[in-house]
Amino acid sequence: MKAGILGYGNLGKGVEAAIARCDDIELKAVYTRRDPSGLKIKTPTALVKSAADLESGAEDIDVLIICGGSATDLPEMTPKYAALYNVIDSFDTHANIPTHFANVDEAAKKGGKVGLISCGWDPGMFSLNRLYASSILPGGKDYTFWGKGVSQGHSDAIRRIEGVKDARQYTIPVEDAVERVRNGENPELTTREKHTRECFVVAEDGADKARIEEQIKTMPNYFADYDTTVHFITEEEMKRDHSGLPHGGSVLYSGETGADGCNHVIEYRLQLDSNPEFTGSVLTAYARAVARLNAEGVTGAKTVFDIAPAYLTPLSGDEIRAHFL
Repeated sequence: MKAGILGYGNLGKGVEAAIARCDDIELKAVYTRRDPSGLKIKTPTALVKSAADLESGAEDIDVLIICGGSATDLPEMTPKYAALYNVIDSFDTHANIPTHFANVDEAAKKGGKVGLISCGWDPGMFSLNRLYASSILPGGKDYTFWGKGVSQGHSDAIRRIEGVKDARQYTIPVEDAVERVRNGENPELTTREKHTRECFVVAEDGADKARIEEQIKTMPNYFADYDTTVHFITEEEMKRDHSGLPHGGSVLYSGETGADGCNHVIEYRLQLDSNPEFTGSVLTAYARAVARLNAEGVTGAKTVFDIAPAYLTPLSGDEIRAHFL
């Protein structure tokens, strides 16, 4: 399978690393909106090309893995390129998924291609586990806990505050809340009861740290609804202790069976050293499925709910039945 990557930020690099571990996938090119001559990639056999080269529809790729941002990039890019190539993205603005799906579906069907959206670990692997659990135990309750991990969006929000030079924000599940769910208590939990936020901030010289801390803790939609702790550290401490992008979390589902109400708890958990590398690995597995489905004549938009697990692996049916069933 021949793959292309559009965008070479953290996620694009994660996809490149995942492809390097797959014997059945070849990275043909990385496409960039920057000057291609200034971009160095790690795959010596792949080309670095301009994103404008994609517009001909003639690039020699079976699937284009789009590694842009959900706010402005993916709503435009995915439908545009779905009319020309099989595509996959990690669109994660949950409220806008139905609209994004419809736009990609229209474009992909017109072009005779497959467009898989909202693929990663949430949405993605967590979504699958929520659906599996609610189907097996109807009428139960699902709980999603994120972290401990770096929230890139929240970190960026802090960096926009005047006087902030750099920042990292960690989302941390409240362990007592997690244990109550694991114990089958089915608690009603507020936002504040489920997660806390811990911020590490490098302030500009002479900046008012008290004002910065107040602005962080009262920021609507980001921190105001959470118990938030702010630590001011040096640039050296930031580089030494907070240069990685770990993340993870868990999906728990509690439900009952039988007339006597036997209780059951299902849990799916991820602990990730690198959020973009893991997300890139999920995208790469599902890119394999996208190419296979289109080769079978399938067109239109898809999500992880529509993909059978056998399409994700390079192994044959005989092999997966022998080793995994």
